[in-house]
This record gives sequence, C-alpha cells and structure tokens, in this order.
Amino acid sequence: MDIIPQKIDDYVVEHSENEPQLLKQLNRETWQTVLNPRMLSGAFQGRVLSMLSKLTQPKSILEIGTYTGYSALCLAEGLSQDGILHTIDHNEELASLQEKYFNKSLYKHQIKQYIGNAIDIIPTINEKFDLVFIDADKSNYINYYNLVIDKMNKGGIILSDNVLWSGKVVEKLNPKDQDTKALLTYNKLLKEDLRIETVLLPIRDGLTISRIK
Repeated sequence: MDIIPQKIDDYVVEHSENEPQLLKQLNRETWQTVLNPRMLSGAFQGRVLSMLSKLTQPKSILEIGTYTGYSALCLAEGLSQDGILHTIDHNEELASLQEKYFNKSLYKHQIKQYIGNAIDIIPTINEKFDLVFIDADKSNYINYYNLVIDKMNKGGIILSDNVLWSGKVVEKLNPKDQDTKALLTYNKLLKEDLRIETVLLPIRDGLTISRIK
C-alpha cells in the first residue's frame, strides 16, 4: 500500500541523508543473492534508524531479526564508544554474509551475533538495553516485547517495524491471517501500556517508537 504519493516519497528520499557506500554494497548484494530481499530495511529507513540511534547514543542495543545485517549497521552508527549491539537471527545461512559486512565496518568489535531462537536467547543476555529494534516474525512481537520491556533502561527506546503490514491493519481481517491479527493486538498493546509512550510513524511499512517512562 502506498502510504504517501510516490512523488512525495521520492522527494523525501532525495532530501534525506545519502546511503553510506558500505550499505550500498550490502543492499546490492542482498538483492542479488538472497531470497526475499524486500525484507531489507533499505536506504531511507536505514537513515531513520541511524538518526534515532545517534539521538539516543545507546550503550547497549538489541536487534531481533538481523536478516543480512543492514539495519544492525545503521543502528551501530549511534553506539557510544564502548557500546555493544546484540543482534539475533534464526537463519544460520545468512550468518556469513552478516559477518562479512560487519567486519568491513567501523563497528566490527561492537557487534555480537547470535544464531537461534530469540525467545530462548534474549533471557541469556545479561544486559539492560537503551535501544531495541524488533523486526522478526510478526506472530511473536508480543512475546519479544514482554521479554525486553523489563530489560530496558529508563528513557530507553523500543522500535517496532512493519506495524502497518502493507495496510492490512486497516482492512477487513482474514480469520486465517495470523500475522495481521498479531500486529493488531501488538499495536493495541503499545498504545495502552502505561509503562511507555508511543508514536506510530507512517514510514515505509510502519515504524513505531516506544519510549520507556
């Protein structure tokens, strides 16, 4: 679903920060070699993630859903000098591609990769987080949120991607569509949870920013 007219979208991109060269390379390789390349955050959203991270200057970031590592590298741009980014993905076949670009970046010693089920891995990370990015299987968004909410520092930020789900959240719900059903419940939770304040941005497929009070 086109949230804003294409001409406006093009203008927004043209007048936003350019995509760094390393990320251009990763973007291109993802589209050339990986299935479902549309899962990539992409240049504009990547600059949004970078800006939010730089404004936060987190010491500890958790990313749930690494894919090819593009969003991790964007988030890492805002890390404090001694900060660490923990990134989790279940697909071990993508680990070498992630590592290839992490090692090419300025943040290779600040990124820690995990391969496996995030629900099992998150409780083993003995950290309090300043920034969390949730961009994995939609049916588990609520589970991920419940696992991280008590591991957040005061004033920390939880970013949730794909919360508009190609506009399906405002269409008649197909009873068989479990992802949309899960996102409708998740979006309602973020709105009503008194521990956070939330704003949903109509950026690409929807990005929610939730701040811990």
